Amino acid sequence: MRIWSVHAKYLDTKGLLAVWRESLLAKKVLEGNTKGYKNHPQLNRFRAVNHPLDAINHYLSEIYKEAQARKYCFDKTKITDGFQPVSLHVTKGQLQYEMAHLLRKLAVRDLERFRQYQHIQIIEPVPLFEIVEGDVEPWEVQTV
Repeated sequence: MRIWSVHAKYLDTKGLLAVWRESLLAKKVLEGNTKGYKNHPQLNRFRAVNHPLDAINHYLSEIYKEAQARKYCFDKTKITDGFQPVSLHVTKGQLQYEMAHLLRKLAVRDLERFRQYQHIQIIEPVPLFEIVEGDVEPWEVQTV
């Protein structure tokens, strides 16, 4: 499961579709509606806030906005109406790690997008995240 902190605009089609599906799975976990993925480290940051369901619904709404901008037909009814916007922190180190991870994927899957973002200096997060100083988040399972 990869719930990206980097803005969804950086994701290729495959990445955007995957983050939508995986975020919906995360929502089911947080609602207690699934048996799998209950201890997945990506969920820790959502569980750390007072209202985890508001946080995941806010996250999904941001992914939905990017899908709309690309004219994709994501099902908005999957997002619970009436959620309260939530602000989460993400470290600069986490954003840098994720961007490097994404660039490795883009180099294989979407060379044009890779070239567009390979020299990016300022990495934007999904809008509900506020950037703070720090290294890669402790919940991240680093692959490189």
